[in-house]
Amino acid sequence: MVIKVFLASSSGSTAIKKKQQDVVAFLEALKVDYTELDIACSEQNRMWMRQNVPEEKKPSNGIPLPPQIFNEESYCGDYDTFFDAKEDNTVYAFLGLPPPPGSKEALQAEKEHIMQNGTHGEENPDASVHNGDAQGEEEGQAGDEKEGEDGGADDKATELETSRGEDLAEEGEAVEETDEEAQEEEDEEQEEEDLHSQEEEELQQLEDQDERSSEEEEEEAELEEAEEKAE
Repeated sequence: MVIKVFLASSSGSTAIKKKQQDVVAFLEALKVDYTELDIACSEQNRMWMRQNVPEEKKPSNGIPLPPQIFNEESYCGDYDTFFDAKEDNTVYAFLGLPPPPGSKEALQAEKEHIMQNGTHGEENPDASVHNGDAQGEEEGQAGDEKEGEDGGADDKATELETSRGEDLAEEGEAVEETDEEAQEEEDEEQEEEDLHSQEEEELQQLEDQDERSSEEEEEEAELEEAEEKAE
């Protein structure tokens, strides 16, 4: 499976260029195989991208802007959905690829699987045999463990309070980071809206240029044919 990234090499929009660079740089960091398809230099790439972005994912004017990401023929999403997947450590799922063993996404998926289906010990049919043999030893140790638990209760309570304080501090930092990210996203969206019309004009100019080139080639062919007839 090959990941296709549709982009515009000659875009005049700073926001679009930055988003394209972010997507490409992150894919390279993950060592994901991908192909860049330039819509500014290929009318075929531009039309394929527009036709294969789902209607519900297109903007109000019906013209999707780069970068757009596909897995072969399957649509993955645009920059915003890619950014959300990156923040949630679900980029491989976003791309429709299996996460490599040991990656954050693979570990997260394994934890979710364990939480939904119980611990691995419950899947072992021989566990009940070992539990029966160990029951007598556990009962003999219960008295000693009880004393140790009573003595360490205060320490555990102190640890819990410290842990809660750290969690609250981390939550506060996370809220601040989220607010900053939200502000940055709003600024980028505003910049994208301001430059959206400029990008459309550039794309229209490219289309007009292609049409003029075709007309010039036809005129040259007609002139050559007329000269040959004259001779």
